[in-house]
Amino acid sequence: MTTTPHPAVERADLLNDLKRYEEARELLAQRLAEDPDDISAWVELARSHLGEIDRSDPGDKENRPKALEATERALALNAQDIGALLMHARALRVNSRFPETEGVLREAIRLAPDYWFTYARLADWLWRIRMISSGQANGGQVRREDMEAGLREADALAQEAIRLAPEQVYAYEVAWLIADMSADRSAAARMDEAILRLDPQHEQALARRTKAAATAPGVKATEAATLYADALSAAPDSAPMQRGLDAASYRLLRGLRWPALLCLALAATGIDLFATDGDTQRELPLVLGQRLWDLVPMAVIWALGALLRYHRLRTGIRVNLRSLVRRMPWSRIVLGQAAWAMLCALLITQIPWTERTIPLVLFWAGLVPSLATMWLDRPKAA
Repeated sequence: MTTTPHPAVERADLLNDLKRYEEARELLAQRLAEDPDDISAWVELARSHLGEIDRSDPGDKENRPKALEATERALALNAQDIGALLMHARALRVNSRFPETEGVLREAIRLAPDYWFTYARLADWLWRIRMISSGQANGGQVRREDMEAGLREADALAQEAIRLAPEQVYAYEVAWLIADMSADRSAAARMDEAILRLDPQHEQALARRTKAAATAPGVKATEAATLYADALSAAPDSAPMQRGLDAASYRLLRGLRWPALLCLALAATGIDLFATDGDTQRELPLVLGQRLWDLVPMAVIWALGALLRYHRLRTGIRVNLRSLVRRMPWSRIVLGQAAWAMLCALLITQIPWTERTIPLVLFWAGLVPSLATMWLDRPKAA
């Protein structure tokens, strides 16, 4: 029979939720001074110490033993209290006694076989415990068969947790992790879909699904940026998706070099920069009308290849492009290269050259910097 916690314990529970752990401990100390046999107070006290460990230095040596002592006091009062057993397992883990948590969690399952969370927690930890045991038994090397067996065992527990509580996201998160560790991409994708059905704003699942869609073969930079922008509207604080949007935006900026290089090629063609067998090169200087006409295809290229494309982008993507130029030096470099190639193209076409020596130098000066860095900066767009 479940008893109602004392009001002081309920307040401490709320303080722990708010991560006001010191205040929670002060309240619990008063409660335990009044009634040292209050199991729920000991469990909440352990929770406050564990919460302090989670948010502080992982090397915290003060709260670890205090958390374990609090759970031991609770279990001394009632060894079959499920809440105390679960908290005791957490305390054992942070005290570097991870393998012992399996027995504690299996005991909790024996006492409450219909409680989904214990299955999920054991599934989450069991494959790691098996890896530790395999490594210890094999000189630090984890045997593949031991890992696979541990993952299968953990997956069975995760599926039982899902069966008992199909509406609980944590059970699917554990199942996804096991599928990912098993390299079962189809199962992992199914778990992500299940997570997003329950929680459409789940940051990790949304980031994984968006990345898979955005990095699929044949997906263009504009499509990838749109996918990430849509996902960020659901989870605006997601760092992985912001990085994905930055990468897609950078791909868009890299693409600006191609219109510039195409204009450079048209400039070289317009002035007959390179002689071909059997053809007579145009006489220099070009007349003004021809030089002005050379601007027309360049204007069309930029109007269709850059300006129209830019205006069709979502507002969020356009804002991110401007932000990326401020934040990322390589973004400024590729824009500078595009501008430099265009400047060389304009100088080639608009100055009435009488010889082709300087236009030839300008052509290679505009071409080489972009070609030299196209492969170098490619990883930065990944």
